[in-house]
Amino acid sequence: MDEATVESVRAVVAAIPAGRVATYGDVAELARAPSPRLVGRVLAEDGHDIPWHRVIRADGTPAPHLAREQLSRLRGEGVPAVDGRVDLRGYRWRKARPAEAAGLFEFG
Repeated sequence: MDEATVESVRAVVAAIPAGRVATYGDVAELARAPSPRLVGRVLAEDGHDIPWHRVIRADGTPAPHLAREQLSRLRGEGVPAVDGRVDLRGYRWRKARPAEAAGLFEFG
């Protein structure tokens, strides 16, 4: 995993606003990372200082080993979970769009 990919993943996760979530796949796409699994790896190894809890699985669930803490943090930001699942239609972050130029992002 190269440093540019790690920093790109970290930048995307850091940009997810409070009260919103993104999937591992969303982050991979925006960061131009090779896979959602790589996003998970970056967060596990180097995500302690960014809002890692705002990244969830494509089905709206947290990683099982983080579920209690992750759902608690999300609830604190106004993101409820019903039966351990966040409603992606209501809380998915849709503001970031890949920019046309060299891996930069527009937020709006």
